[in-house]
Amino acid sequence: MSTKDAILNAAKLTIESESTAIQNLVSLLNDEFADAVQEILNSKGRVVISGIGKSAIIATKIVATMNSTGTPAIFMHAADAIHGDLGTIQQDDIVVCISKSGNTPEIKVLVPLLKNGGNKLIAITGNKDSFLGTQADYVLNSYVEKEACPNNLAPTTSTTAQLVIGDALAVCLLQLKGFSSNDFAKYHPGGALGKKLFLRVSDIVATNQKPEVQTNSSVKETIIEISEKLLGVTAVLEKNQLVGVITDGDIRRMLNQHDNIAALTAADVMSHKPKTIDIHAMAVDALEQMENNSITSLLVTENGTYKGVVHLHNLIKEGIL
Repeated sequence: MSTKDAILNAAKLTIESESTAIQNLVSLLNDEFADAVQEILNSKGRVVISGIGKSAIIATKIVATMNSTGTPAIFMHAADAIHGDLGTIQQDDIVVCISKSGNTPEIKVLVPLLKNGGNKLIAITGNKDSFLGTQADYVLNSYVEKEACPNNLAPTTSTTAQLVIGDALAVCLLQLKGFSSNDFAKYHPGGALGKKLFLRVSDIVATNQKPEVQTNSSVKETIIEISEKLLGVTAVLEKNQLVGVITDGDIRRMLNQHDNIAALTAADVMSHKPKTIDIHAMAVDALEQMENNSITSLLVTENGTYKGVVHLHNLIKEGIL
């Protein structure tokens, strides 16, 4: 077997092993999972998620997912908790402890302290009969038969299972809270995802120039307007009303068709019934309209009045595409 074949074979076995283990989690779900979700939903506090080693890393990701989907959460390292960070936990908080074995020394020290504080404890563990499993109020079973690691030692499949359980918790809470795309935009104002949910055409038009000519403008004036405004297009107006559009493509076609252009005006070159979009529309809607019509720009209007241009390059720059 070649080196490449060996690499691909190992990768395939890893993915197959983990996907099988994840599928098996479905059979481990029970009413206790639903009860744990309801406990978090009804809580007035936060979700404090704790773990040690690789489980701690998984905990930080689950915290990030919950925070971004409307469930306040905070990470607390299990080792740090028993050395001063236990004060992180407030009275109404619910604690989620993640541990494959459920019997690590730090967990054995931490759990009784949590019980003394009266906080509800949810365990994500692969061993429901462990110390953590028997002490928790709710046990979410993340059992895996073996790790993807050929030595069955490095946390691989087990941490993937923990992550999937955490995602399931977050998604259930999201749905029960009626968390919408508008809510999501509030938590993700930056980046491509947030902009798809938040950015409007008006935000883009405000930074663009506003190319326009009159129907009786000469071809030379039209070419200068398109060139100076750097958008490859200009609106054509008549008595302040939008009546057409001229693109740089229209100019090229006109030059191919006419040897003498001195007598031509914008009205002779323009395309009637230009594609437009309302200034208050979402930027992602502008992208969809461009894609559907195989064009790279739209004229922007407000109550029928021409306001400017939104170009595909604007959307690419903003990360919408």
